[in-house]
Amino acid sequence: MTEERPVRWLNEAEMAAWRSYIVATLKLRQVLHRELAVQHDVSLTDYEVLVCLEMQAEHRMRMSELAVLMGSTKSRLSHQVGRLEDAGVVRRVRDPEDKRGVITELTPEGLALLTKAAPTHLEGVREHLIDLLSPQEQATFAAAFDRVLDHLSEVEG
Repeated sequence: MTEERPVRWLNEAEMAAWRSYIVATLKLRQVLHRELAVQHDVSLTDYEVLVCLEMQAEHRMRMSELAVLMGSTKSRLSHQVGRLEDAGVVRRVRDPEDKRGVITELTPEGLALLTKAAPTHLEGVREHLIDLLSPQEQATFAAAFDRVLDHLSEVEG
C-alpha cells in the first residue's frame, strides 16, 4: 500500500499566478481565433496545423508527429485534418516509406491561406501579448515557459 502525499495547496500568490495564466491564455486564444475566423474564415487550431506543416521540409509530416506537435489525439487530429482536406488546404497521402503511415501535406491553397492570414495572426499576437511586455518580461516569459515545456516533455517522455 502506498502512502499518500499531503496536498500542497497553492498560496495566495501562487493561486493568483495560476488563475492569471489560465484565464489570460483562454481569452488570448479566443481573441486570436475570432480575429482569424472573422477576417480569413479559419480557426486558430486550423491555422496552427497549417503553420506546423509550413515549417516542415516540403511542407509535410506524418499524422502521428503532427498530433504530438499539436498536443492532440490522433483521432481528434484526423477529424480536423479531414475538414481541412475537404476545404482543399491540405491533403493526406500514404507514407511511401511506411505504408501504414499517413502524411499530411500543405496544398498551394493552404499555403496561400496561411500567407494571407499570417499578418492578422501576428498583429494579434503583438497587440494582445508581445507589445504588452517589456523586453525583460519577454525574456523572463520565454525562459519560464521553456522550463515548463522541458519538464512536460520529460514527463511525457
